[in-house]
Amino acid sequence: MGSRRKRKHSAQGKNRILQHKISVLGISGVIVMLAVVLAVGSMSLREKNERYKAQQAELETQLEEQKARGEEIEALKEYVGTDEYVEDVAKEKLGLVNPNEILFQAEP
Repeated sequence: MGSRRKRKHSAQGKNRILQHKISVLGISGVIVMLAVVLAVGSMSLREKNERYKAQQAELETQLEEQKARGEEIEALKEYVGTDEYVEDVAKEKLGLVNPNEILFQAEP
């Protein structure tokens, strides 16, 4: 009778060890799959980050250009309000001159 019990316990022990190995293998497989998914996700995020950095650099360049353009517009706005601008426009577009100026024209 004692040998039967040993065989029964021995078979149960082997089944337990087999189940334990299968469980460990299954858990290891899940962990490996999670690691692969995380690695792929990480690569995807790095690519997005690089694209966003490039876009940020481009937008900063555009911002600087627009700031420079705004400064030019402000300078032009100040110039348009001066008498010098009015005289320049009168000379260029209307052909007017100041009373103390002499206009020389080339003969054709």
